[in-house]
Amino acid sequence: MNMIFLTFVFPLIGFLLLSFSRGRWSENLSALIGVGSIGLSAIVAAYVIWQFNVAPPEGGHYTLVLWQWMAVEGFKPNFALYIDGLSITMLGVVVGVGFLIHLFASWYMRGEAGYSRFFSYTNLFIASMLFLVLGDNLLFLYFGWEGVGLCSYLLIGFYYSNRNNGNAALKAFIVTRIGDVFMAIGLFILFQQVGTLNIQELLVLAPQKFQVGDFWITLATLMLLGGAVGKSAQLPLQTWLADAMAGPTPVSALIHAATMVTAGVYLIARTHGLFTLAPDILHLVGIVGGVTLVLAGFAALVQTDIKRILAYSTMSQIGYMFLALGVGAWDAAIFHLMTHAFFKALLFLASGAVIVACHHEQNIFKMGGLWKKLPLAYASFIVGGAALAALPLVTAGFYSKDEILWEAFASGNQNLLYAGLVGAFMTSLYTFRLIFITFHGEAKTEAHAGHGISHWLPLSVLIILSTFVGAMITPPLHGVLPQSVGHAGGEAQHSLEIASGAIAIAGILLAALLFLGKRRFVTAVANSGIGRFLSAWWFAAWGFDWIYDKLFVKPYLAISHMLRKDPLDQTIGLIPRAAKAGHTALSRSETGQLRWYAASMAAGAVLVIGAIVVVAV
Repeated sequence: MNMIFLTFVFPLIGFLLLSFSRGRWSENLSALIGVGSIGLSAIVAAYVIWQFNVAPPEGGHYTLVLWQWMAVEGFKPNFALYIDGLSITMLGVVVGVGFLIHLFASWYMRGEAGYSRFFSYTNLFIASMLFLVLGDNLLFLYFGWEGVGLCSYLLIGFYYSNRNNGNAALKAFIVTRIGDVFMAIGLFILFQQVGTLNIQELLVLAPQKFQVGDFWITLATLMLLGGAVGKSAQLPLQTWLADAMAGPTPVSALIHAATMVTAGVYLIARTHGLFTLAPDILHLVGIVGGVTLVLAGFAALVQTDIKRILAYSTMSQIGYMFLALGVGAWDAAIFHLMTHAFFKALLFLASGAVIVACHHEQNIFKMGGLWKKLPLAYASFIVGGAALAALPLVTAGFYSKDEILWEAFASGNQNLLYAGLVGAFMTSLYTFRLIFITFHGEAKTEAHAGHGISHWLPLSVLIILSTFVGAMITPPLHGVLPQSVGHAGGEAQHSLEIASGAIAIAGILLAALLFLGKRRFVTAVANSGIGRFLSAWWFAAWGFDWIYDKLFVKPYLAISHMLRKDPLDQTIGLIPRAAKAGHTALSRSETGQLRWYAASMAAGAVLVIGAIVVVAV
């Protein structure tokens, strides 16, 4: 396990080589370095995971100290890697799924300007995410946290010649920075109160320092939650995720499946001991997830862009993970994180294949009839969509999502359970709406299937992992996270599984009824008054951008415009202007006429005498 540092060294080397090449290398050489570095990282990760499972370290965890980062006034954080079941699970997801995405990207990005620059950024992206999940202290984790934020900005704005893409990148950067500020405040509070940022020391010392519900631990976890909702695109900082689709499609797959949006889930799971000391905040985590998954489901139902539909589905699925964390179903949250990475990477890569085949068209209503022309993409969407909709028994998503629903039921949080069930219905409805409109009906565009191993191999592997085979991969979380209350549910759990499975199937059948064929009923509803209103409202993601624009952006711009003229400087400038005006007025009294001077002296004498009389009285 001492080799684990190589998992991020190889991507860093790839980043440096590609950066210093300045785009002068051929596409083949750039792909060899960009994909090969992640492949080597995946090989090392596979060896470390095998070694961890075959010969587990004593106590189930291992710390590899590379060097001491700094020493300031007793603050001595190490540059160290912490290996346990949780970090091993995240390591496998990041480099395993990340490698498949890189391999696909080597085909997808062919002929694009900035080919080597793309792989330079993605290599740094993977390295930053590995810093985040392997760091043994929150400062090291925060270093990776900021790294993935920077890389997301670079990759979302990859096509920077388009102003809209630059705006989308800037929006993602600013919104996630808001969450990062909250997280930084949380770190300051924890260090000030506990005296360390080492995660394992925090989990041991925090229960000794704080009582359940104490002010400081509640405030600290609230700040950590602020960071998590920003990075994982949950309410109220969710507005950046759909606009992030401006980047290349493999970037969307990386952000949604292997790296950035899972960071918030990992942060809360890793610091679970702190959140259990703040039950109100932990409950808030569940509420945030429940509300987000429902709102995102309705927003996805009316989108026309294939990638934006998948973006809102990610927002919804991350909401399920937050819901699980909120009810103390730690294992279920990480299990769903893993299975979601499989089928969401599959869906995004398949959407990339569709977009390329349709000459970069992304509007699903301009597609149609593609199932014969793009059989692999169609199979990918059927399997990935079924997993996203949690089709019973045969998909990985069924096992992970139903575990979350059962944990919500067992914990007594009925409202969160209802939110999860509503979300399940909406998920199957909007997912198969996407599939039926895109692949069935009348063909509206010419399409040509892609070829090459870098195209079909990642899709084929992810198809397998999105089935029940992926659910057979059990994260080694025993002893790492607390045991939840809902294990061994028996007949009640099976009844809930049947109910949720029936809901998923009902959503698919309704989608078939509404979106296969002429779609007259859907058109009539959409053209009605209430239909147009709801469609516009949901299409705009419930108007959060409009609200934030009115509450924050416009006032900020108004204040900025006012400050541009420097009102403080203008206020201070009144003094010399007043002196100048007085000087001008007095200088006009110098007329050179004796009678004027005599009159002035007399008037002055009268004023002085009058003042003396007034004071004397």
